[in-house]
Amino acid sequence: MDGLLVKLLVSPVVVVLADALFPEVNYSSLYYSIGVGFVLALAGYWLEHMILRPGTLWMSTAADFIAGFLIVYASAFLVPGSQISAVGAGFVAILFGVAEYVQHGWLIRTGRVRGAE
Repeated sequence: MDGLLVKLLVSPVVVVLADALFPEVNYSSLYYSIGVGFVLALAGYWLEHMILRPGTLWMSTAADFIAGFLIVYASAFLVPGSQISAVGAGFVAILFGVAEYVQHGWLIRTGRVRGAE
C-alpha cells in the first residue's frame, strides 16, 4: 500500500514536470496531465504487483518504462487538445522509469514486496 501512495504522489508530478520542461509534451490543461499521472500510477502499481520481486528490479523497471511510453503516447489521441510527440512520450517514460527504479529499489530493500523475507 505504501508503494501505491508514493506512486499517486510521484507519477502526476513527473507528468506535470515533463509538461512544463519539454516542448514535445503539451497537455491543454493541468488537470489532464495530473489525470495521466494517476493513470501511470495505477498502471505502475499493477505492474509492480504482478512483476516486482527480489531479483526482478530491471525487468520491472523496463516494463514500467514501456507502459509509461504507451500510456503517454496514447493520451495524445485520447485527451482533447493535447499534443505529444513520440519523442515527448519517450522523455516522460524516461523520467517515469527513473522514478520507478528508485521506488522499486526502496520497496525491495525494505521488504515491501512479495518474496522479500
